[in-house]
Amino acid sequence: MNAIFHAQYGPPELLKYQEMPTPAPGDDELLIRVHAATVNRTDSGILRAQPFVLRFITGLTRPKLPVTGTDFAGEVVAVGSRVKRFKAGDRIFGFRDSGLGSHAEYLTIAEDAPMAVMPSGLSYEAAAASVEGTHYAINFINKVQLQPDSKVLVNGATGAIGSALLQLLKARNIYVTAVGNTKNLDLLRAQGADRVIDFEKEDFTRDEMKYDFIFDAVGKSSFGLCKPLLQPHGIYISSELGHMGQNLFYALTTPITGGKKVIFPVPSDIQASVDEVKRLIEAGKFEAVIDRKYTLSEVPEAFQFVESGQKTGNVVIAI
Repeated sequence: MNAIFHAQYGPPELLKYQEMPTPAPGDDELLIRVHAATVNRTDSGILRAQPFVLRFITGLTRPKLPVTGTDFAGEVVAVGSRVKRFKAGDRIFGFRDSGLGSHAEYLTIAEDAPMAVMPSGLSYEAAAASVEGTHYAINFINKVQLQPDSKVLVNGATGAIGSALLQLLKARNIYVTAVGNTKNLDLLRAQGADRVIDFEKEDFTRDEMKYDFIFDAVGKSSFGLCKPLLQPHGIYISSELGHMGQNLFYALTTPITGGKKVIFPVPSDIQASVDEVKRLIEAGKFEAVIDRKYTLSEVPEAFQFVESGQKTGNVVIAI
């Protein structure tokens, strides 16, 4: 099979498109023919081992898993003798934030890994694009208590996490101000944003509206800058650690001091996220945003585009 390989941490230029042995499933594993995957911020973090703490999961000095890719959509080709959950021919999709090796024509995966049978009629590309960003979006929302009259500002509403957040919030009939770039304002409106702010023309932190929650889906702002926009007991959540890990520090200290606070959305229970995504798609309440599509051999270029910060929604790898 062909796959994308890296022997060390670093930039996309280290990635190699090469032939590798097709894996064989163990007794508790599935063999998947991968039809689609994405390149996302999680992939980029693993590729570069940034932040450094990732190395304690992905390998201290070099990658434990040399094939890149954290999500997939594909067809079950074969199952191990003890597998009960899936069968050959099933169309499934899934995600694991420590890596799956899905930038390859085939992968093996444990039966109990976070994945599910795809919604009927959904394309492989749409399925692959529906998981990573949405998982993190779900883990913003499940850390707070949304009320019918809550007002939320989403910074970075055009990215994979942000576009998922906007749709998930509107599925709950929550008022949302979406911050994005000029070219994507119509997309934000089409996804239900009540207000849009063009960050290329104005500074959203000078907005006069007050919010119960500010979700920074790109991690490019800060609690200090957003604090004036929050209601007296408002909450700020960021997808990033922040400068010098400040969001972890604030998450520990602001609940003690009272008033406005920071919550750090430690992502958990990926299986629950996959199941929720499936339910939302089947209910017609979620549709992944896809920017560009690349072939497997073009994965290094896909990483470069993702790291440029210019993508809208998701970048898909069609295999």
